[in-house]
Amino acid sequence: MRNSADLFFTPQNFAGLTPPQADFQTATVVVLPVPYDSTTEWHSGAREGPQAIISASQYLELYDMELGREICQIGIHTLPEIEPILSSPENMIQRVYHIARDLHQQGKFITMLGGEHSLSLGVVRALKETIQDFCVLQLDAHADLRDEYTGTKYSHACVMRRIFELCPIVQVGIRSLSQEEQRFIEENNIHLFQVSTSGSVTTPPEQIVSSLSENVYISIDLDVFDPSIMPAVGTPEPGGMQWYEVLNLLKLICLHKHIVGFDLVELCPREGPGSCAFLAAKLAYKLMGYAFPGNFQQESPSN
Repeated sequence: MRNSADLFFTPQNFAGLTPPQADFQTATVVVLPVPYDSTTEWHSGAREGPQAIISASQYLELYDMELGREICQIGIHTLPEIEPILSSPENMIQRVYHIARDLHQQGKFITMLGGEHSLSLGVVRALKETIQDFCVLQLDAHADLRDEYTGTKYSHACVMRRIFELCPIVQVGIRSLSQEEQRFIEENNIHLFQVSTSGSVTTPPEQIVSSLSENVYISIDLDVFDPSIMPAVGTPEPGGMQWYEVLNLLKLICLHKHIVGFDLVELCPREGPGSCAFLAAKLAYKLMGYAFPGNFQQESPSN
């Protein structure tokens, strides 16, 4: 009789990695999938984003042509999906906080895959407790600075307002916001770098880098990209950033600042082709490589 364990699929690891690269104890990066989208109000489905990204990542080439190495040599462990709390967005954020705090205390670099943007607050809270000279870089189409939205202060539309209460923020790619948010930005001298009518950020990347603290958490709402390459989001906005523009900015930031973690949020797979999930997976993999340019193990896995 066959072993019963042989009758079930093995849970997918990011990039299809196997030990030793996927072992928790030796991994530098821990992928934290959070399938939650309870405060979204237009296109729902971001809860399906983490699994879509992990599934698409199975088809990544582990060797990166730009960096000239297999990024996975840093060690990338994939956690099971967090069970969502549907009764309260505040409680869900608190659940993410407790898990992120535990991972951070164990010295892990957290890559959170959302789910909706509100979840970023949980990770930021955990990191801010022990990291000094800390800020959050937000790549996004929307400012997410409302004080309250649809009856809660913990909506995806309020996440950067709550984060700003903890630490400085820098916003890149914004091209849609309310009058309330515009007033708040002006009153608080928030660094906001918009996308111009040509589809590029109007400010030189070096100026964006200089506005950041030494330690940076990067939060990427995938609607920062132009819908022509990223239609699979809950709230698409015309005129976004392009692939190499985002990569070049992230690479420059990683060269000059210390990246303490990042997230990719708001992928809504049902709203676009499979290429969108693959773009998100490759973006996560590239950013891991930028963040750890010289931290890798001796052995290389086969894909």
